[in-house]
Amino acid sequence: MKLVLDGVRLPLAHFDLDVTAELSSRVTGIFGASGAGKTSLLDAVAGLRTPRAGRIALDGEVFDDVSANVHVPARHRRIGYVPQENALFPHMSVEENIRYGADETDIARVVDVLELGHLLARGVTALSGGEQKRVALARALVIKPRLLLLDEPLAGLDRPLHGRILAFLQRIRDDFHLPMLYVTHDPQELAAIAEETAVIERGRVVAVGRTADAIGYAVTSQDNGLGGSET
Repeated sequence: MKLVLDGVRLPLAHFDLDVTAELSSRVTGIFGASGAGKTSLLDAVAGLRTPRAGRIALDGEVFDDVSANVHVPARHRRIGYVPQENALFPHMSVEENIRYGADETDIARVVDVLELGHLLARGVTALSGGEQKRVALARALVIKPRLLLLDEPLAGLDRPLHGRILAFLQRIRDDFHLPMLYVTHDPQELAAIAEETAVIERGRVVAVGRTADAIGYAVTSQDNGLGGSET
């Protein structure tokens, strides 16, 4: 994967998201204090929000180039997105949620990896938080995405379930060879899954590098009182 973010600017309430970075690892962490702009960056990459300025390109395909009036709609980017709230369809079964927009050839494999076979007939509102997270992951995977965006995928889970879902994410990384952007404020998660990490402070990428080095930089910055007030 090669994701180019060139002067990507998006107005937020108290500051602008203003990002320039080149990300190329299999799993890249997006790390920073709550409100630093991490979710807004994912929204821009996914095509859910249109930058005011700048350019976004993935593996040479331009998604946004404001100066050239280019904006590829989200539905044409083939990007899987698992938001914090999962965003499942409550009136549909597990299987119906997974099949929504799916490439039929990959459903069985995804269901097997995420161990969802025994849940397919159930309604999603009857599932536990961890089961809902796995269904959201499955729905993102069956569209055969070229990039998977994960926004705080383990937030709100208790520690045993936290570890179990992290193991599923590691299986996805290893079995599907799928590039990921992984947003979290938990350095332990990043150490377990991300090869490189980009650190965001008040809407700007201030460091990109090996995860251990980037986390060390971020912790020092947070100790000095840096952070943000946006999502």
